[in-house]
Amino acid sequence: MGKPSDLVQGTLDLLILKTLSPEAKHGWAIAKRIQQISGEVLQVQQGSLYPALHRLEQQGWIKAKWAESETGRQAKFYSLTAAGRTQLEKETESWKRLSGAINLIVQEG
Repeated sequence: MGKPSDLVQGTLDLLILKTLSPEAKHGWAIAKRIQQISGEVLQVQQGSLYPALHRLEQQGWIKAKWAESETGRQAKFYSLTAAGRTQLEKETESWKRLSGAINLIVQEG
């Protein structure tokens, strides 16, 4: 049995895109927000987060810009592109179908 923090393959992209939908964030803030919203259940490790951010940037779904963080240090802030918003909608619909199907099986008498 996996740890609660193990993410289903492919869900990290959805979580990152969703976390960036309201505003740009730097990597550490993305990881903290996912952890906070999930009630401390999901913890995204740097070794997973930064390759995912790079991949999403390569796909054109997010863009990065250097800016000053709340601590006064320079940090790379990531934001959704128009293509990223479209992808977020697709990923959300796909997740709803998948999780709904899994729920049907799990709740089966």
